Amino acid sequence: MSRRAARGRIRGVRIEARAKLNLGLAVGPLRGDGFHDLATIFQSISLADTLEVRPRRRGFTLQVRSVDAADRRGAGMPVSRIPRGADNLVLRAAHLAAERWSLPGAAFRLTKRIPSAAGLGGGSADAAAAIIGLQRLYRVRAPIAERMSLAAAVGSDVPFAMLGGTALGEGRGERLTSLTLEQPFRAIVAMPRWKISTARAFQRLDRHKYLLTGWKSKLRSAQSIARDEVRARDAMRLGNTFEDVLGDRSRAFASLCGRLRASGLEHPRLTGSGSAVFGIVPAGLPFGRVVASFVGDERLFFVRSRSTSMQLTMIR
Repeated sequence: MSRRAARGRIRGVRIEARAKLNLGLAVGPLRGDGFHDLATIFQSISLADTLEVRPRRRGFTLQVRSVDAADRRGAGMPVSRIPRGADNLVLRAAHLAAERWSLPGAAFRLTKRIPSAAGLGGGSADAAAAIIGLQRLYRVRAPIAERMSLAAAVGSDVPFAMLGGTALGEGRGERLTSLTLEQPFRAIVAMPRWKISTARAFQRLDRHKYLLTGWKSKLRSAQSIARDEVRARDAMRLGNTFEDVLGDRSRAFASLCGRLRASGLEHPRLTGSGSAVFGIVPAGLPFGRVVASFVGDERLFFVRSRSTSMQLTMIR
């Protein structure tokens, strides 16, 4: 092998796949295709999983390990909660990409730091990373429109996980308009012990259709926010429709929001359908002071806004 060929050989790709927040989220009526219209302001944050992709002659393998990234000690996230087989978004994305681009296999090694089933988009981030990792590993020339089409075929949040930064999401969340964040912000994400089923949350919305009567007004509000540089606090005033259908979790949610405010955070809000709750850290307030004054056993994650959804490193 020539020196030039050796330098050009890629042994693998390592990707930092970042979580997202829904700064605001409005849910519209059920559509004919079984999905709901959404209007949301997405924001990439620093909390991230790591996905390594290495070549394999045939088929796909996935190894997963869990790392507790919380800044307050917690129990960590059992690997058993992460879907396996066809239900895992990394493998689903890999099979779709391989079919589209006629690729051989790959070995995936995933380090999970983003809590699962929390509204933080960890699975979607990993799926987007798998598509980009395979593209770079096998040097596939694919335009952004093709990559976004693949992402949308995997799941509604995967296109944003591909695009990253700040964006207005419409349709079922896959129609994206890139936005500019007026200034970076810091936030704390709190992970309660209780969980929320996204499917059940949508079912509750459908049973309480009066909650969706303000949909057109909220859609216009989201589109208005998107006309200028976005301030996180303004986007959060859009609210989150899922906060109205928490059922027996309502008291626990209200308690957590109250305790986050008492520790100095602003505008506590559910992200996605939950159960993660985040609040903005005011300028000049140290993270340590928030932890010292927070009362509760929730795991806390210190995060910063990010302008991209992933960071890629070639392994040579």
